[in-house]
Amino acid sequence: MNETKPGKFHYAWVVAGVTFLTLIVSAGVRSTPSTLVVPLQEAFGWNRSEISLAVSINLVLFGLFGPFAAALMEKFGMRRVMVIALTTVGIAAALTSQINATWQLYVLWGVVVGIGTGATATVLSATVSNRWFTKRRGLVVGLLSASNASGQLIFLPLLAWLVSTYGWQSASITTAIAVLLVVPVVAIFMRNYPKDKDLRPYGATAETEPLKPLTGNPFMLALGTLGRGLRDRNFWILGGSFFVCGLSTNGLIGTHLIPAAMDHGFAEVTAASLVAAIGVFDVIGTTISGWLSDRFDNRKLLSWYYGLRGLSLLFLPYALTSTFATLIIFIVFYGLDWVATVPPTVRLTSDVYGKSHGSIMYGWIFAAHQLGAAVAAFGAGTLYTWLGDYSSSFWLAGLLCLVASGMVLRISRPGTASGKTIPVAPPDTKSAEPAAI
Repeated sequence: MNETKPGKFHYAWVVAGVTFLTLIVSAGVRSTPSTLVVPLQEAFGWNRSEISLAVSINLVLFGLFGPFAAALMEKFGMRRVMVIALTTVGIAAALTSQINATWQLYVLWGVVVGIGTGATATVLSATVSNRWFTKRRGLVVGLLSASNASGQLIFLPLLAWLVSTYGWQSASITTAIAVLLVVPVVAIFMRNYPKDKDLRPYGATAETEPLKPLTGNPFMLALGTLGRGLRDRNFWILGGSFFVCGLSTNGLIGTHLIPAAMDHGFAEVTAASLVAAIGVFDVIGTTISGWLSDRFDNRKLLSWYYGLRGLSLLFLPYALTSTFATLIIFIVFYGLDWVATVPPTVRLTSDVYGKSHGSIMYGWIFAAHQLGAAVAAFGAGTLYTWLGDYSSSFWLAGLLCLVASGMVLRISRPGTASGKTIPVAPPDTKSAEPAAI
């Protein structure tokens, strides 16, 4: 197997680049509903609770499919799963432009796009970082996590402009084209393991123990991993805190900040640009977070991130009713923290459960993230229908973030004698790797 000499370019960065591009277009697809809430309401008379239900279905399936996608990647390879998922998402997004009933929105955007994007979620980031990188794993996860913000930055202002100029159907068609254009790039350049290019992972040496592919039925592998996670306190803390993460980001701000800003007199393109601006600062914050996660106690990093996010959300109702400069302060402060929680969470999951099983276990933890996002997407829409504004939703999310800030400090430090050791893999998986819990 070839050694990678210092200064020589490693193919791991090509894989990371293709993954980054895939996650950008996936984020663009997922950000589309926030530009459609008001236009669909005006076009068909649907209320925000009905429209938000489609987003909630999408978010739940997006999260729940993650661990199964990770298991499928173990069985069939990342490249094949990514190509099938992206093709499915592109076709479903195109068909969405023809809907005229809520059930069609639920099936296409809720179910099909939800499952398809679930295979290109942050579980893909965890899989790539674990397989292809021994060094710089935190930085890589940070960069790949920032792709969500990059997708918003690229797509949201464009989609908002298309919706206001050419109608809401143009947004679905544009995202479909973007997704389908990425399919051949993945098919040509993506590789499943470093050994496919006769390489070791980036930063690995001859003494580094190679990552063992998992075997067995993907469905049972995913369920078996969940069963062992449910018996572990760390899993409940990581999953519970990530539930709050999803609730306070994708579900609440990602879905409802644009309509909330429009309620306060902002044009849709301006409101979408504000959300895209969050993405600008998120790229900075998440990349720095990845760098920090390679060097500091990730539990303390998470505590700071959740605490600061909670304070920013408590401030948001005031910012929306104050000056534009005050709202910009929120955008900067919140944006730096948007998904800064992802690199420490991925790192803790991998350290506690082992790299071989970390991707699947993180898939289940990410499912909790998306469940929280779904609760916020539907719940905030319902509270708006009842109360006429979003203030109570922002305050509740802020308080939950402060609770999560304390929760994460109780995660067991990896490598300490904080509990018994149990296998993470299903009993019939030969490559089981024990995890110190």
